[in-house]
Amino acid sequence: MRNILSFLATVAIAGIFSSGCANTEQKLGRGMSNMTEFARLGEMRRSMEQTALFDQPGGHYATGFIRGLSKSFARTGVGIYEVVTAPFPPYDPVFTSYLSPNPAYPDAYRPDIIDDAMFDTDTNMGFSGGDVAPYIPGSRFKIFDTH
Repeated sequence: MRNILSFLATVAIAGIFSSGCANTEQKLGRGMSNMTEFARLGEMRRSMEQTALFDQPGGHYATGFIRGLSKSFARTGVGIYEVVTAPFPPYDPVFTSYLSPNPAYPDAYRPDIIDDAMFDTDTNMGFSGGDVAPYIPGSRFKIFDTH
């Protein structure tokens, strides 16, 4: 009887923390997106681009790389923090004085929604366009680019 009560209490507490909170879902999703920064390399590409355009045209590779690496580590750390603390308030983005709450991309490239059967169907042709390899850094080739 004692084991059943502790199990039910655990299930009840887990249900309270995971049920119906839009803020919890946003914080968890933002944290998971930030945790995968090194797979995306968005901060790295943006820092190199911004350093080349505004700071010093000759040293953008080294300085931009170091800035991007620093911001990537910070974004990954913030992502881990947000995933771990997702069930608990506050739900607002943290560390926004250094990082934007949204994922960073270079100004020269803004990804779109992946065009597949879920988002953009074309019943006449059987397939639709979009980025060929949207998760590979530097890939900007699109099929049927009509925008």
